[in-house]
Amino acid sequence: MARLVVPKTYKLYIGGAFPRSESGRTYEVTTTKGAFMANAAQASRKDARDAVVAARAAQPGWANATAYNRGQVLYRIAELLEGRRAQFVDELRASEGRTAAAAVKQVDEAIDTWVWYAGWTDKFIQVAGSGNPVAGPYFNLSVPEPTGVVAIVAPQGAASLLGLVSVLAPALVPGNTVVVVADQAHPLSAISLAEVLATSDVPGGVVNILTGSPAEIAPWLAAHADVNALDLAGAGELDWVELQITAADTLKRVIEPEPGVPARSLDRILAFTETKTVWHTKALL
Repeated sequence: MARLVVPKTYKLYIGGAFPRSESGRTYEVTTTKGAFMANAAQASRKDARDAVVAARAAQPGWANATAYNRGQVLYRIAELLEGRRAQFVDELRASEGRTAAAAVKQVDEAIDTWVWYAGWTDKFIQVAGSGNPVAGPYFNLSVPEPTGVVAIVAPQGAASLLGLVSVLAPALVPGNTVVVVADQAHPLSAISLAEVLATSDVPGGVVNILTGSPAEIAPWLAAHADVNALDLAGAGELDWVELQITAADTLKRVIEPEPGVPARSLDRILAFTETKTVWHTKALL
C-alpha cells in the first residue's frame, strides 16, 4: 500500500517559540507548477502585536551585548545555515522553480551575507562615529546607537532567502530587534531560517518572523506605537505611501522600497541607528 504523506504546517516564530497563528488560519504553499508543498500559518494583527512585545522585551539585552558577541552570534547563524545548505537548496528549487545552480548560488550568497554583516558589528561605530572639533575645552563625540524595534516587510516574489537575509542581518548588527513579514508566496525559507535561529545563539525575541499577507499585517506594524522604525523593502506592491503616513503619527523612521539595493551595504546598517552626541570637559593641566 502507498504510504500517506504527512504534510508539514510551518508555524510563526515569535519570542523564540513556534506558535500557530492565534486566528487558527493557514494557507497553502505551492510550487511554481501549482503542486502542494506545505501549509503556512497566516499571521493576524494579534500575532503582530505579540511579536512586537517579544521584540521590545529582548531589545535591551541584545543592544547591551558586546559588539564582539553580536558578531559571534551572526557568524553562528552562517555556520548552521551552511550545515543545512542542501535543505535550503531543495526548498528554493521547489518553491521558486530555480535551477540547481541558481538555488545553490542564492544559498551561498545568503550565507556569505551573514558572515559579511557579522564582521561589521565591532567596526561600524568606528566608521560612522566621530570626534567633533569644538571651540572650547571639551571632547565632543558622536556615536551611533540602535534605533530599537524594527518592523520589516521582506522582499516579495523572488530570492526569498537572500532577500530576507539582506534586510534582517543589517538591522541586527547595531543591536535592534526585528519583526519581519516574510515573502508571502515563498515563506518556507523564512521559517526554515527561523529553525536555524532557534538552534543558534540568537536570544528569543531578537528575531520574530511572521508569514501571511503583508497587506494585512503591515498597516498594524506601521501604526504600532512601540515600533521605532519601518523598513518597506518588500512593500512595493502595497500602498506604501499610506504606510508612511500612518508611521508618521508615531514619528517612526521609514525606509522606502528601493529596488536594486545590494544585499551587503553599510548604508543599510546605518539606516537603523540614531546618533548620540556626548560632551565631556578636558582636564586642564
